[in-house]
Amino acid sequence: MHTRFVASQTVEIAVPEQPIPIKHYLRQPQRLVNALVDPSRIAQLGEEIFRLKMRPLHFMMLTIQPTVDMKVWTEADGTVHLESVGCQIVGIEYVNQRFALNLKGRLSPSQVKGLTYLKGKADLEVQVELPPPFWLTPKPMLEATGNGLLKSVLLTVKHRLMHQLLLDYRKWASVPALGIENRENTSLIPTSQTPLPSP
Repeated sequence: MHTRFVASQTVEIAVPEQPIPIKHYLRQPQRLVNALVDPSRIAQLGEEIFRLKMRPLHFMMLTIQPTVDMKVWTEADGTVHLESVGCQIVGIEYVNQRFALNLKGRLSPSQVKGLTYLKGKADLEVQVELPPPFWLTPKPMLEATGNGLLKSVLLTVKHRLMHQLLLDYRKWASVPALGIENRENTSLIPTSQTPLPSP
């Protein structure tokens, strides 16, 4: 049974003023990804490509753990784009061969009456061919459950973003004797040579 699940989430964050504008901080994709997700679940595959091992997702009688490859890049004004470029389900080959995950996100700084805000939106879509045990379940029930699951994933990311990003930005901006160029070269995420920890 082919099923499609979707969820969207918006965010608006007031950014406390720091010595260095947040657009400089946002030009470092690795720090942003680190703020969005537990760093122990991330490996950096390239300059803009990151592999994220998601937490297990429980969908009715099924438990899956997607590994998602994401491209993250920043424009000159600090606007950050995030897009999934690959996905794999380890351990359940039937689902892995019939599973597609599409994630698109955007986060940009803006000025309103002298105050800085971060505004963003994320859209998450999953298309999957569910195994036979689900075929007798009414499709509206499956869709409601799946949509709720994706919404909870985006809410978790949103809450971490609102707390962790501002925390890391404040810490980054307050380090003395570091120029912007040096700050933008600091990385908190292991490269692909570093194995991911066990779940």
